[in-house]
Amino acid sequence: MFDRYQAGEQAVLVHIDFPDENAREDLQEFEMLVSSAGVNALTVVTGKRSSPHPKFFVGSGKAEEIAEAVKLFDANVILVNHSLSPSQEKNIEALCKCRVIDRTTLILDIFAQRARTHEGKLQVELAQLKHISSRLIRGWTHLERQKGGIGLRGPGETQLETDRRLLRERMVNIRKRLEKVEKQRQQGRRARNRAEIPTVSLVGYTNAGKSTLFNTITQASVYAADQLFATLDPTLRRIQVEDVGPVILADTVGFIRHLPHDLVAAFKATLTETREAELLLHVIDISDPRRTENIEQVQEVLDEIEAGEVTQLLICNKIDNLDDVSPRIDRDDSGMPIRVWLSARTGQGIDLLYQALTERIDRQVVKHTLKIPPNASKLRAQLYQLNCIDKENYDEQGNCLLSIKLPTKDWYQFLKQDQSTIEGFIES
Repeated sequence: MFDRYQAGEQAVLVHIDFPDENAREDLQEFEMLVSSAGVNALTVVTGKRSSPHPKFFVGSGKAEEIAEAVKLFDANVILVNHSLSPSQEKNIEALCKCRVIDRTTLILDIFAQRARTHEGKLQVELAQLKHISSRLIRGWTHLERQKGGIGLRGPGETQLETDRRLLRERMVNIRKRLEKVEKQRQQGRRARNRAEIPTVSLVGYTNAGKSTLFNTITQASVYAADQLFATLDPTLRRIQVEDVGPVILADTVGFIRHLPHDLVAAFKATLTETREAELLLHVIDISDPRRTENIEQVQEVLDEIEAGEVTQLLICNKIDNLDDVSPRIDRDDSGMPIRVWLSARTGQGIDLLYQALTERIDRQVVKHTLKIPPNASKLRAQLYQLNCIDKENYDEQGNCLLSIKLPTKDWYQFLKQDQSTIEGFIES
């Protein structure tokens, strides 16, 4: 039932240039998508149109050319670098006697191949079911009559109606299971909020180097490869940032131009980590000539998932692919870091990233040295419970000298116990 295909299939690629920027797609990116899906591209049929043809999308003459290419190269699938309507898919298939897969279905299939976690698989299946529900008619044209025969005459469902009902039931079941997963995620987020642990989320265009940067920072072993959508399932790790303390770093799925809306909707639960993050590290492949367009596409998706207003720090990655570019921090007029130039692969500039994180994560920290007499050892124990002690020394009189560092909010809560006594112990 699903438009799935196995690695090694032979494909004819179809790409049409349109003058309208919103309808235009990138051929090089499409070829990377095809490669990521494990399909062998035999040839590319290109053309230009002012608008899509209502019947074939590509025009009747170009459709004939595609049919000839399928016969010539003995291809078994046609991949179109655009979103097609169900009727356009059906018409091209009827003419070319070959399966047709559009850009949206191709991206969904890549996601299905990449999904590893239970949640990821459910989200991809939900997106696939939404997409395929409008295309069921293709597979059931021979079963459109009412059920009949001995014992079955009378009112009943067509096969198509039965299949649509089963799809709806499956989608309802998946949504319920995803709601349960989302509740578990919310519990984790609430626990982190109670512990005052900020979340920093990696975002960016697919294949910008997010997972490589994530692995370099966290010493994790998240799958990273030079292909589109190498990362699908989100990964969270705790890191230590100077003067900030523990920080949760989240690696998320990469974005792409014209990302299918069903896919964005299905992955909203996963992308909540991005929406509720304190800071977004927007990773950019600075060596990509299309980087400006990619930044715009990422911003569009961020706006769609209601994360467009979250503070961003641009990470100009892959400087090792450029000549005469060294690691640095670019700052705005107020001196706040806005860009960090680094190479996640070689590790150049990672120390600058940590420095920028310290400055950008707005955590007001109180630093004091407390002189605690021997008869106030209970206060010392409370400070250790807060995990805020940097150094501990003793003077000749037996007083405990504690250097503490903790968030302002926690400090004022601590003062409520016995403000006059505690303030009397403050040395600096």
